[in-house]
This record gives sequence, structure tokens and C-alpha cells, in this order.
Amino acid sequence: MILSQDELNSCVSGKLGNPHAFLGLHSLGNKKGLVARAIDPLAEKVFLINKETKDIFPLLKIHPEGLFEGEISSILSSFSYGFRSVRSGVEVDWDDPYGFLPHIQNHDLASFNQGTDRRPFDKLGSFPTQKKGLDGVAFVLWAPSALSVHVTGDFNQWNPISLPMRSLGSSGCREIFVPNAKVGEKYKFRVLGADGVMREKTDPFGLKFEAPPGNASIIHSRDFGHRDRDEHLIPDMRSKAFSIYEMHLGSWKFSDDENRPLSYLELAEQLPVYLSDMGFSHVEFLPVSEYPFGASWGYQVTGFYAPTNRYGTPEEFKVLVDSCKNAGIGVILDWVPAHFPSDEFSLANFDGTCLFEHQDPRQGKHAEWDTLIFNYGRAEVRSFLIGSAICWLDRFGVDGFRVDAVASMLYLDYGRKDGEWIPNQYGGNENLEAIEFIRQFNEAIHQEYLGVVSIAEESTAFPQITQPPHVGGLGFDFKWNMGWMHDVLSYFQTNPSDRSHFHDKLTFGATYQFSENFVQAFSHDEVVHGKGSLVNKMGLTLEADRLANLRALLSLQWTWPGKKTLFMGCEFGQWKEWDCDAQLDWELLNYSLHEGVRKLVRDLNKLYLNHSSWSNNDHKEDKFRWIDCNDKSNQTLSFLKYGDTPHDTLLVACNFSERLLHRNWGCPHSGKWRVLFDSDSPDYGGDGAAGATEFYSQPHECNSFPQSLSFSVGRWSVRILGLN
Repeated sequence: MILSQDELNSCVSGKLGNPHAFLGLHSLGNKKGLVARAIDPLAEKVFLINKETKDIFPLLKIHPEGLFEGEISSILSSFSYGFRSVRSGVEVDWDDPYGFLPHIQNHDLASFNQGTDRRPFDKLGSFPTQKKGLDGVAFVLWAPSALSVHVTGDFNQWNPISLPMRSLGSSGCREIFVPNAKVGEKYKFRVLGADGVMREKTDPFGLKFEAPPGNASIIHSRDFGHRDRDEHLIPDMRSKAFSIYEMHLGSWKFSDDENRPLSYLELAEQLPVYLSDMGFSHVEFLPVSEYPFGASWGYQVTGFYAPTNRYGTPEEFKVLVDSCKNAGIGVILDWVPAHFPSDEFSLANFDGTCLFEHQDPRQGKHAEWDTLIFNYGRAEVRSFLIGSAICWLDRFGVDGFRVDAVASMLYLDYGRKDGEWIPNQYGGNENLEAIEFIRQFNEAIHQEYLGVVSIAEESTAFPQITQPPHVGGLGFDFKWNMGWMHDVLSYFQTNPSDRSHFHDKLTFGATYQFSENFVQAFSHDEVVHGKGSLVNKMGLTLEADRLANLRALLSLQWTWPGKKTLFMGCEFGQWKEWDCDAQLDWELLNYSLHEGVRKLVRDLNKLYLNHSSWSNNDHKEDKFRWIDCNDKSNQTLSFLKYGDTPHDTLLVACNFSERLLHRNWGCPHSGKWRVLFDSDSPDYGGDGAAGATEFYSQPHECNSFPQSLSFSVGRWSVRILGLN
């Protein structure tokens, strides 16, 4: 026996930093000849085969766990070889994983270690490749504090000890090439942590995972390449039309033949047709990154580089994205860099240390969500997260991201009481490392792809969310307007007899509307957890009245400055609260009132998308002007949206009372005005009570304007007028 007992045990346990120095074919050193070692715990016998001469050399089993060794004293130089194992009487030939140079070197990983690598997925993960004429897969894993790492999978019958990985040293990464491993085979890493605990981990850079409840990574092709940079696109997103349909893939529609959600391919056939007919410019998918717990809706991610296998393969997900884009529908993904679940198989305590998360729970844990917080100060974590975003852009061609829970990233005391958080170096509550990470993320995606959009879900008054980093901003294109949403919903939830006392809920949003580039969003958050559906928030008793108020609410949303986001089901007035395990109540479209709401949203979208200046001016303060924001007694609201010419001007008159109202409205231009849209139209299920649709201005001053228009607005409705 050439190895000591400690070395033998280390070979089997994988604790050797460089198993390649012991396993495989090596010189005997001071003695003439070679020594061969192989690990095969399933074998009764192992032979080394000289592929050039066909000579066979028997090896001796020197450890009960399946370590074999043999001296070949007559041969002085290495040669092409393989192994033959006898397993339960069956001979199996196999190639040695320890006869290859490293797939990657430390200098290749330098930018990953420095936090500046935008494509670390080109270096870490599983890589189908060829070495010495043999097809196989190279595995690279970041686990700097691990005592040992083994890769295990279909290719070695899930043997826990046969494939210890080589440490590359300063990069903190481990590496191995496994001959004959194939695309489609499942694998995991067995990581013996610095704390002495053995954990089975999925690949943080896995491009595909088996469907839940399984969690193994799957070797996947890497032929997706990088997409074009879209240099021709205008990088200023503020002037584009954004009417976003927010949806959860698993509960939009079910198969007609089976009680299951539509697959990616089925969605690719149906969704773009529906969105195009409805006039939405974009679709936003709740997180599609792989996740184990269905009721998290995807917000507790375990596979940051892979679309969930619930609905099909990554290739089929790309078919869905391409189908939407070919129909002119932009695709936005919910992306979740704020936290991750504590599942043992994923990122938590990855190498026996808090590798991805902060060690101190005052920085590293969300008690409210029972999730862990990324350590944004760690360079490799920044590379990992930004690489995730770039990978979705490269691989699937998505058009941008809505970043979830930004407020929880910005504040060290988010959701915490006094004494439960650690101030920053200046004594404040801002998470300075997270702020820098967000800036780095936004710079990266916008520099790589000029047409990409980023949207922040941020619920506080943190400054300059949508200003560029070079002026101190965070670099987002847009921010969800959470304050406006809460205020407006609280107004509509109020009984009409009391609404005059809450008029400021309608007007307060205008005081800060242009401080950021806002998206006016009624999202999934407003129709779950006992909050009820959007239509059931309307503070009335009769169903027809609630639907009329919903039509008015949506009309206000579309005409208010800013971009638009609406959660699925709200576009036709779904009664029940959103259920992630059931499809939407599409049968409601058989009822004229619900079909009317759908038609209203469709027509609002088409007006918004086709009007010459509606979208490209909705972020400009000088293009918005109140007509009358103080008419609380009549419960009206009226304002102008100026265009580039007088004929582009839109006059919006809202009546949120329970009675038909006729009054004079100030207007800036003389001439003939006509109604472009009326939410009380019989086409939408309304009464059509307002009557005439064309009016001539009168030279009578009204609401500080030189001209006035005299017309009616039906109860609980909105009218939009333009110059003829």
C-alpha cells in the first residue's frame, strides 16, 4: 500500500483539496513505474486497461468503501487508459475523471471574485464539453469553506463518494470533468461544510431543475448564446407606452382536457392572442425562476438561473417569450434579489458557512417571511445575482424586470423593531451595500441591453429611485406608485354618501406624481390574503354598481399620468379573490356586465397605445393640469393631459357620485370637442345616461380657463374628450 491510512480516508471522504493528485494514473516517484487508483464503491473488481496496447492490469481493493490501487512497474510513461469494473458479475468500462486538466483556472474566475462578472454562468455550473476526444460534463462550484465536495448524479448511479471535486485554490471554486455524463441527467453536490455537516445541494447556477417536489439540477445545453444589444432602441423608456398585464402562469387558464395549468407551449398559443386583442403592450410574469413552494407564487426562489419546470422545459419557456414578442408584446419578469428561502438543499449555509447570506440574523434574516437576506457586500454574491438577470436577458430575450421588495433591501430596519437591526457605518438605517448593488444591477442591464426596462416595487419615499446612478439615483426606469394605489382604493372602498370627506385621497397623489417615473399598478398584492377581488373593494351593495365603480376606477388609472399595470382577472371583474391553485373565472365573460369591463379595458388600452401623445407625455409635469380638483361636494375630478398640439389634448371628467351630473368644465382650446370614451357606455354595461357626445366650447371663463364646455357625466363614470 503506497498511501497512508489518513490519505486513504481522505481520498474516500473527498477531504483532499486535490483528489486528482492521488486518483488516476501517476508516477511512483522514487520507484520506477506507475500507480493507478480508482474509486468505484459498487465494484467487486477493477482493472486498468491500456487503450493503446489493450493490456489489462488488475487493481487491489485497498479501502472497504471502494478505493482500488495497482502498480504498473514495467511502464515508465503515462498512456491512454480506462477502467473496467465488475459489478454484480457484469463488466462495465468507464473513463477516469481524474485524468484531465482543470476545465477552468483561477484567473478566469477573477472577475467573479471581484463582483464585476456579469456572466458568471459562463464559468460556474455544469458544462457539456469534450476533453481528449471524450464527451462529458465539467462541473464548477463556488464553495470556498467546504471541507470536501462530491458531485453525484445519474452518471454515477448517485454514488455519494465516487466523484470528489478538485479545489482550484484562491477562487474558492471546485471543479471536475466527468466523462460520459450527458445533457438531461440529474445531479447534485454533496458539500461537507466547514461546520462538519454534509449537505446535498442543488447547483446555484443550474440552468434546469426537475419539477417539484424534486429539486435536483439537470445538465442542460449551453447553446443559447448572447442576443443582440438592440442598439437601435431608444434608451429613454419614459416615452414608451407601458400597459402591463401582470399574471401568474399557473392560474391564468387550465387545460380544457385536464385539471392542470396550461403549459408554456399552450400559453404560447393562447396568451399572445388574448393580450393582442386586449391591447396590452407588455406582460409581466410573477417569478418564473424555479421555486419549491407553490403558495409562494415564485417569490421564494431556489433556482435563480432556471425557469420553473412546472410548465415545461427552458426551451418551451423561450417559445412562450418569443411568441409574445412576435405578437408585439414585451415580456417583463418579476425578479427577486431581496431574499431566498432557507431550504436545506438550496443556498442557505451552502458550504457550512453563511456564504450567500449574512451570518448575523439582524442583517441576514427576514423574520416576517422566514427567508434569508443576501449579503450584498460580498463580491461573489453580487456577481451571482447580476449574472442571474443577464442570463434571463441573454438566454430568453426578455425585455426587463420588475424587482420585488426593493424597500426591504434599502432599509436595515425593514420589518424590525428597535434592537433587532444593525445600523450602517454612519449610524443610519440605509443598507449601503444593497444600494450599491442595485445601482450596479441597473447599470449592468442597461449597458448590456439599451432597450431593457427595470421597475422597482418600492413602498417608501426613498429618494431618486428612478434617477440614474451618476446623479445619485438607483437607476430604475420606473417605480410602482404604491401610495396612489392605496389612496385611490381607499376612496373607492368608501360608501358614496361619505366620499366627499375623502376627496383628498384622489388628489394627494398629484403632489408627488412627477417626483419619480411612476407605474400606476393594481397588482396581485391587492387581491389576496383576505383583501378580496378588486371589484369587491368597491363600497357598494349591488353588483352592477360595483362593476360601474370598477369601470370608473380603471378609467381613472388609465388616464392618470404614469404607466399602467393590472393583475389578471381584474380586466373582467373577477368576483372571487385570486387563488394561485385555480384558474380565473373565465365563465364570467358570458355575462354582459363582465364582458363590458373587458371591452372597457381593451378600448382604454387601444386609446392609450394609439393616441399620438398619451404615453409619451405621461411623465411630464407640464403636460398635466387640473381643471377642478376641489369639487368634493359633487365628487368630481377633472384634469387635462396636454399633447404636442391642441388636437392632442385630452380632457378627463370624472363623476364618482351616485347621480348623473351636468356642469360646466373649463377647457383651454376653442372648437368642437367630442367624447372619445365614456365608461358609462352601454357597450361596457353602463347606462349611457350622459347623452350628447359632441360639444362646442363657449367663450366663458371657467376653472381659470378662457373657454368652457357644458356636458353631463353619468354616475360613477369617466368621460374622455378631445378636439374634433
